[in-house]
Amino acid sequence: MTGTPPETLLHGARIWDGEQQLDADALLVSGARIAAIGIGAELGARTSASVRRIDCRGATLLPGLIDAHVHMELDPNRSAPPAAEEPRDLARMGATAESMLRAGITTARDLGGGAWAELQLRDRIAAGALSGPRLLCAGQPITSPQGHCHFWGGEAPDLAGARAVIDRQVEHGVDLIKVMATGGVFTRGSSPAGAQFDQATLDGIVTAAARHGLGVAAHCHGTEGIERAARAGVRSIEHCSWVGPQGWAANYEEQVARIILERGVWVSPTVNRGWRRYLEPGREQALERIRGAYKAMLAMGIQFIASTDAGIPGVFHHHLPEALAVFCAIAELSAADTLRTATANAADALGLGAVTGRLRQGLAADLLLVDGDPLQDLSALTRPVGVWARGRAALEP
Repeated sequence: MTGTPPETLLHGARIWDGEQQLDADALLVSGARIAAIGIGAELGARTSASVRRIDCRGATLLPGLIDAHVHMELDPNRSAPPAAEEPRDLARMGATAESMLRAGITTARDLGGGAWAELQLRDRIAAGALSGPRLLCAGQPITSPQGHCHFWGGEAPDLAGARAVIDRQVEHGVDLIKVMATGGVFTRGSSPAGAQFDQATLDGIVTAAARHGLGVAAHCHGTEGIERAARAGVRSIEHCSWVGPQGWAANYEEQVARIILERGVWVSPTVNRGWRRYLEPGREQALERIRGAYKAMLAMGIQFIASTDAGIPGVFHHHLPEALAVFCAIAELSAADTLRTATANAADALGLGAVTGRLRQGLAADLLLVDGDPLQDLSALTRPVGVWARGRAALEP
């Protein structure tokens, strides 16, 4: 895995750069970065005979995909997370990371584990010892005593306790902080609708994280927790389920959405491929509620990013390409807008806009080459023929 990748010229492709389709058909990779984008004949004439040339006719080249919410520690085939004392299966996690990369996912944000094993995985990938996506990791999430995901060791009874959890994550070298602003469905005795922290505590958590230069991602199902997290100024709201007394997605409040917009908070809805059940006959009421909330937020100008909550039971880490088509259908987005949630927008939300998420000279050569045109049919994303992460090929035509 170590060593410098050779220069490679990809030519003859349609090129979508993370925001728009380009009037170009070739991209030159040099080392770990994009060296140039242009017309194949012109770039070819400027490069040496030693440059490797790959004919990409019939395919579309776009930025590698970004999943903004995964759990590398979790095995989707298991119904429960590993016990606190259980050794983490780094071999399985490494195989999972490789499967993600080969599916075209070149960056992912890990939002919770109990033993910092995902940070070990992150560092081994970054060092070139393993093949996998670039990882940003939050470590142990802050939660209330016996609150959602308390089994990961981040329980905090008050702000002082939350600061201690933050300090522990910083010592282990996390990239961001995760807080469980509401309960969830993965923890017995936890209520998704219920807020787990008051406003002052959430404010203090965001402030304490900022002192370490870290943003905060907030797990939020219930509307009360969504509002508190948005007021606190978290970086992203995960799930944003609008749960209230009438159930899932039944408590959308425009005034709360406006706080999300005004504070510049990103929404990470964790739509996985299993959500296609909402598109089946008999689920019209649930679909109407979910779609109504999403469309209202999008119309307001709130920015969404692609995410799947991969690792929870039945949600596999390499299925983001399939999930994007489901998200597109549920939110009634265009294909281009859907792709932006998994490329340029996601990179900006994760603080990586100057690193990846777009095809630009000087950015990381995180590339996905697919058979077909995803702007016409998102199923093309499920047909990768080439994947490069930081210039190194994980899959080649």
